[in-house]
Amino acid sequence: MKELDLLKKDWQKNDTFEQVSEVDIYKMLHTKSSSIVKWIFFISILEILLWTSISVFFNTDDYLKSIKHEELNVYFEALTYFNYAVVLVFIYLFYKNYVSISTTVSTKQLMKDILKTRKTVQCYVWYNLGMVGLSMMMGFFMAITYNPEMAFLMEKTDNKTKIMVITIGIFILIIVAFLGIFWLFYRLLYGILLRRLYANYKELKKIDL
Repeated sequence: MKELDLLKKDWQKNDTFEQVSEVDIYKMLHTKSSSIVKWIFFISILEILLWTSISVFFNTDDYLKSIKHEELNVYFEALTYFNYAVVLVFIYLFYKNYVSISTTVSTKQLMKDILKTRKTVQCYVWYNLGMVGLSMMMGFFMAITYNPEMAFLMEKTDNKTKIMVITIGIFILIIVAFLGIFWLFYRLLYGILLRRLYANYKELKKIDL
């Protein structure tokens, strides 16, 4: 925020232009905030396109046929449609937040819109992490319950409890590792933008005092 720092220094040196400086700082923060929220909106669209492209390479139908449980496909389709519906709602909210921030002329309203945008993004990130965890747990449950290879392994071993505990333990570690990776991904993707947005909020708060 080099431009903002320069304006603030000029503001401190020239008390006679206090009101002009406030307006200039507000305009700059308004523009920066609008740009950040626009990027959040665009990134969310690119993200859903990315996951849709990746899902093409993972055919659930073929896997369910291989384990002879095609009837489970209806549940996966329902979950997929539900997920897309929720994500589209979030994208709409991001767009709505962008329009609100772009058109507001009030410092207080801009501050409220910034906090609202941050909360929406945080809910979006936690929702995606929850869906990743749920999808992995469903996949591992199917692997344990319906996979013929797992059933064959359990029949051949004498200590079924030990094998089951080890298998579940490995699955839990994998889920935690993947959730950690996704959390870092979202922290990098949206975290930088949210920190800049919150920095704008703190500067606006100083002006509003």
